[in-house]
Amino acid sequence: MQLTRIPPSSVQGHWGYRLGILHTALDQLDALHEQWLLTRAGLPADAALGTPAFDDALADHHAECWSYLDDWATHGHIIGDISSAARHAPSPLAPPPRTTPAPASGRTIEVRR
Repeated sequence: MQLTRIPPSSVQGHWGYRLGILHTALDQLDALHEQWLLTRAGLPADAALGTPAFDDALADHHAECWSYLDDWATHGHIIGDISSAARHAPSPLAPPPRTTPAPASGRTIEVRR
């Protein structure tokens, strides 16, 4: 959403590419999580954390996840970059700032209180 609010001149060309990588990685992590839930449900009833059957299955799951987590570690900072650019982008709803001429030097302006 934020990327659509940033003026095109402020958008970094690589943001779309990196967002694609993050989106794909998130989809893969979701799929691997669903697969883990099925694997865990299929373990013997006595397989709990700390048993070889459970720990081996969990280690395999973690090994499959690492590359996608690495994608997030590598490219995830662009989420903050985009957010920062969106916060600093001028609002299309706000009127442009009006400037008023500065008073001539040497003149004093009385202010009523």
